[in-house]
Amino acid sequence: MDNPRKLALESLVKSDTQGCFTNIEINTVLKRAKMEKSDSSLYTLLYLGVMEKKLFLDYIISKYSKSKLDEIDIEALNAIRLGLYQLIFTDRIPDYSAVDESVNLSPKRAKGFVNAILRSFLRNDKRVELPNDIWERASVVASVPMGIVNLFRSSYGDECTLKLLEYNSQDYALSLRVNTLKSTKEEIFDYLTNKGFSPRYSKYAPDIIKCACTVEEISHLIDTGKVFIQDESSRVCSIAVDAKSGERVADVCACPGGKTFSMAIDMENKGEILSSDLHKNKLSLIEKGALRLGIDIIKTKEQNAKEYVSDYNQAFDKVLCDVPCSGLGVIFKKPDIKYKNINDIASLPRVQYDILSNASKYVKIGGYLVYSTCTVCKEENENNVLKFLSENKDFEYADFCVGDVSSQNGMYTFMPHINDTDGFFIAKLKRIK
Repeated sequence: MDNPRKLALESLVKSDTQGCFTNIEINTVLKRAKMEKSDSSLYTLLYLGVMEKKLFLDYIISKYSKSKLDEIDIEALNAIRLGLYQLIFTDRIPDYSAVDESVNLSPKRAKGFVNAILRSFLRNDKRVELPNDIWERASVVASVPMGIVNLFRSSYGDECTLKLLEYNSQDYALSLRVNTLKSTKEEIFDYLTNKGFSPRYSKYAPDIIKCACTVEEISHLIDTGKVFIQDESSRVCSIAVDAKSGERVADVCACPGGKTFSMAIDMENKGEILSSDLHKNKLSLIEKGALRLGIDIIKTKEQNAKEYVSDYNQAFDKVLCDVPCSGLGVIFKKPDIKYKNINDIASLPRVQYDILSNASKYVKIGGYLVYSTCTVCKEENENNVLKFLSENKDFEYADFCVGDVSSQNGMYTFMPHINDTDGFFIAKLKRIK
C-alpha cells in the first residue's frame, strides 16, 4: 500500500517545482495510488492543508531556521511544512508521529535539520509570534499574499477584507447539478439519502443538491450522466442566462463545459448551443461530457473569443461570456491560485473587456448578454461592466432573481464569507437596439 504522507510530500514538491493544479493533482494521485479510504483522506488533507497554509507555515519556519527559505532543500522544506501542519492543525495525529514521519521522509542529508526545526517548535510549546501590523498578520494567518490582500482592500474596504480573509468553509459537500434529461432531483435526493450521504437542496439553485460524499462514491451517478459537479454560484450564472427551448445560444469561453451543459438541459436539449474556446484540446471535454449527459444540441468550435466572426453578428438569442480571470473567488478551494504572480492579474481586465465587447456583437436585438467571472476583484467585474455600458448605449442592465439571489443593476457578486459558495460575479445585460 502507498504511504499517504509520502504521496503528499511528492505532490507538494511537484506544486513547487511544476506549478500543478491541486484539484488535478489530487484526482491523478487518487486514481493511481493503492490506499485505503482513510489513507486517501489523509493524503488529501495533508496536501491541500499544506497548500492552504503554506505562507503561515513558511513564516513559522523562517522564525526557527537560520537558513533562508530559498536556501532549504525543496524536499526538506516540504517535509517541515508537512510536520508543522500536522502539529498545528490535526487532532488525531500524535506529535511524535508527525515529527518522526516527516524526518523519515526527508532526504538523508537533511534529516537532522528537519528534526531540529520540528523539535524546537515543540519545545517552544508551538508558539508563534505573529507580526504586529494588522495586515501583515492577516496575510500570514490567512496564508494569502499581501498583493491579493491589497486587491481585496481596494475592492471592498478593510472590514469586508478581514471577514473574507477569516473565511474558512466547513462545508465540504459536493454540489451536484441534476440532469433532468435523465433523472429528477427527487430521484437523486432519495438515492443519496439511502446511501447515507445526508443530501440537502441548495438555497440558491433549485436543481443543485449538496451532499457529504466523494466523487468516487457517486461515480455511478456521474458516469451515467444523471448528475455533474457544478458549484451553486456557477449554476446561478447559467440560470441567469435563461436559455429556453429552441433558442440559439453562444458560450464563448466554454471549457470545461459546466455552464454549457446546464444551459442545454434548461433548453430541454432543443435548439442550438455554440460552445467555443481558445484551446482546441479542451473542447473534447465538452464533447465527451455532452455524450455522457445525453445532449446533442452542442456544437464545439476552436475560436479566440476576442476575434470577431461576421457569421455570428446578431445571430444569438443569448450569449454567455464566462471570461478568463484571476480566480480569486475560488482560492479557498484551489489554494494554488493564491501563489500566482500578482502582476499577471493586472493585464486581465483588458482581455476580459475585449472579449465582452466582441461577444456583444453576437447578441440579437432584444437578446441578452451575461458576463461572469470566478473572482471578487472589482477591476475584473463591475468596472468592466460599467465601462462597457458607458461605451455601448445599445445595451442596458437586466436584473435577475434566482432563489435567494437578487441582482442590483443587473449584477450580483457571490462572496464566500457571506454566501458560503465560490466567489463569483454575474452581470446580465439586454440589447435594446
